[in-house]
Amino acid sequence: MDEAPLLAIRSLPSWLLGRAAARGRALVADALAAEGLKMWHHVVLSAVHDLAPVAQADLGRSVSLDPKDVVGILNALQSAGLVDRAPDPRDRRKNAVTLTDDGARLLGRCEEAAREANDRLLAPLSAAERDQFTGLLIRISGTDG
Repeated sequence: MDEAPLLAIRSLPSWLLGRAAARGRALVADALAAEGLKMWHHVVLSAVHDLAPVAQADLGRSVSLDPKDVVGILNALQSAGLVDRAPDPRDRRKNAVTLTDDGARLLGRCEEAAREANDRLLAPLSAAERDQFTGLLIRISGTDG
């Protein structure tokens, strides 16, 4: 079999980034699973921590999730005692979401687990290379970090 087409694909930065991203997601997902959490639950907990009290709709927009998905994730997080939803004092038609103490503790453990997973992902790189790589990813991702 001719290997040339695979070499052409495997040399594309987009393919390499996709492979690295898949490996990173798998490492983080495994680390979060050890804490009993899924990736999107971690994302939402982290956003609630940063934005609380936050309206459900604003929370969904901040993490680019469909409102129905946000409701499902928040239902699971609230059932587990990790977030509270209460009428927003600024607009009683909306629910404001906050972390519970248990949610904050779990988030701290998950942040550490995610950092350790990323350390495993970037283990082949020196500290300077990690900083440079992260800076380059920020530049090409269109985010400001």
